[in-house]
Amino acid sequence: MLLKDVIGQQKIKNQLIKTVKEGRISHTQLFLGSEGSGNLALAIAYARYICCTNKTDGDSCNTCPHCTKYQKFIHPDLHFVFPVNTTKSVTDKPVSDDFIGKWRESILENPYLSLNQWYDIIGIENKQGLMTVKESEGIIRKLSLKSFESDYKIMIIWHPEKMHPPAANKLLKLIEEPPAKTIFLMVSENTDQILPTILSRSQIVKIPKIENNDLAGYIKDKFGLDDKKSKEIANLAEGNYQKAAEIINNTEEHENNLEKFIQLMRLCYGGKMLEILKWIDEIVSTGRERQKSFLDYSLAILRKNLLISLDKSELVYLSEKESDFSNKFHQFINDSNAFQITQEINKAYADIERNAYGRIVFLDLSLKLRKLIRKQN
Repeated sequence: MLLKDVIGQQKIKNQLIKTVKEGRISHTQLFLGSEGSGNLALAIAYARYICCTNKTDGDSCNTCPHCTKYQKFIHPDLHFVFPVNTTKSVTDKPVSDDFIGKWRESILENPYLSLNQWYDIIGIENKQGLMTVKESEGIIRKLSLKSFESDYKIMIIWHPEKMHPPAANKLLKLIEEPPAKTIFLMVSENTDQILPTILSRSQIVKIPKIENNDLAGYIKDKFGLDDKKSKEIANLAEGNYQKAAEIINNTEEHENNLEKFIQLMRLCYGGKMLEILKWIDEIVSTGRERQKSFLDYSLAILRKNLLISLDKSELVYLSEKESDFSNKFHQFINDSNAFQITQEINKAYADIERNAYGRIVFLDLSLKLRKLIRKQN
């Protein structure tokens, strides 16, 4: 992963390059960006640029021994930590090293990997990924050693918000005062659950959503689309490469979220409690990350329907199926209920993140929606 391979984000790239040129590389940085923004891809490309021995003004050389090993993610001074859990083959106190082969294959194929995709790849089913004290002990052990080949040792921690508080606390001293030329690059989508003491020790690098023109140009070349189609998909994706890829590939998750949303809205409007309970059983069985994905999607489609109701349809980009549904549904989203519905969905999302009991969360949400979508201007 070279800097030029990261979609758009030129302003951030220039800032990162400048820190290397001026010798101002912070030892702990947090790359904060929403899913599909490229925060992981940027962290990897930045790490490579730092270690490259023949770097140019704008990128790594791609030919030195460090670049060759970074290309395959096998450089001995590059370390990765990411959320894991027990599986059928890894049953006792799992750590990232137990899955490193699958991790390398996955980010080689897609450095814009989402958390849901990663959980599917390692097969942890309905469990949430996490990082334990055992993981922290491994980090401390690895970084206490001298570097093997590069001047720098770099530890990339993907989704540090999944780190247990005892595990995070164990790293505090190392993060605050790491050995010379040791760099932590943390990659996060949400700082709310990161231990405040770790957050306060990190320099935050905010990664914005990808500009539509940059995303359209990239997917046009990668997927062989025409200008019109690539722009349409970029608009629908709203700066999220992962979402753009889902739309292009018509992935199951996007379709499932739309279908679940349509079902829930119709059931709530009709007040069909027995069928709502069956719907809740189905979504709870999918696991917490997919529940959060559904709630994220719900917020996006609600926002678009409100814009249609406010006669701002020129600002809305919908797929054909979404458009067919929204032609009628937007009439039920208005000034008097949109804010409250958004609040309730955000609350449900936060509750799921805090490991609340899913059936109660979605039952409460359904009862609230049942009243709100009937609320008139």
